[in-house]
Amino acid sequence: MSDSTIAVLVAGSGVMGKGIALSFARAGLKTAILSRNPNVVSGVEPGIDILGVLPSEAPELIVETIPEVMGLKLELNAQIEEVYQGDSIIASNTSSLSLQKLANALRFPAKFCGMHYFHPADVTPIVEVAAVAQSDDATIQKTLTMLRQAGKQPIALSEPVDGLLINRLQQAIYHEAYSLIDRGICSAEDIDLAAKQLLGPRMSVTGMIEQKDLSGLDTHALAQRELIPILHLSREPSPVVQRKYAAGHFGTKTGTGFYDWREMDVPAYRQKTDALLTKMLQLLDDNRPPAPPAADGD
Repeated sequence: MSDSTIAVLVAGSGVMGKGIALSFARAGLKTAILSRNPNVVSGVEPGIDILGVLPSEAPELIVETIPEVMGLKLELNAQIEEVYQGDSIIASNTSSLSLQKLANALRFPAKFCGMHYFHPADVTPIVEVAAVAQSDDATIQKTLTMLRQAGKQPIALSEPVDGLLINRLQQAIYHEAYSLIDRGICSAEDIDLAAKQLLGPRMSVTGMIEQKDLSGLDTHALAQRELIPILHLSREPSPVVQRKYAAGHFGTKTGTGFYDWREMDVPAYRQKTDALLTKMLQLLDDNRPPAPPAADGD
């Protein structure tokens, strides 16, 4: 690779795309953003190129972050393969579309995988990397290596289950939380208080599974027998969320959601929460004790 060759090309100039590009650029990797409207892209740090067309030389890694529309992603992937003939890894940041369907449409599916970031992408350390049926080991290992080079802690999934790991965990928690709100048992503020003051801090130190080892799997096993049968197990989306969607209450995008944001300085609030998250993650990294090794078998 020549000095002028782009190591990482991020396709998509939205908030997520900019954050992903920033994380690689800060690690010293030559990074560019591909946008349909390069002249109007703003808020990008110096050193990150903004392109309107694919560069002539194949980047090592192309991260696709365009809108969650299957047709758009298929079209972009076809263009990439036509230009680079399988010389670049294509990693999709999709969180809702089928990675396997995207792979099945490719000419070089061995060079494809899922690579799912979380907002804010330049701050959060975890990135999910999902192999599709055709992904070769070199593709996955190269992707993991580049993420680690960017200071990330990738989680490798052996198959592209819908929602991947973290969204599946989150949606399970949200489903129960929204049910409690719908039934009038507690408020959104109550749930957020529990998450901020107990669940979140505790999980950030001892995780989910490790914490149950610490508290006792015997107690946990007996509690599951009682609670699992009575949890909210509907396969329908949450009524309270669907009502807010139908009414146009999208949160900060419209001014109201579960909270009233109309008098808030939302950019300043986000800046403060991002800064706090950064400090918290650094504090945890500096002080977390070594985790025990995994046990063999069930």
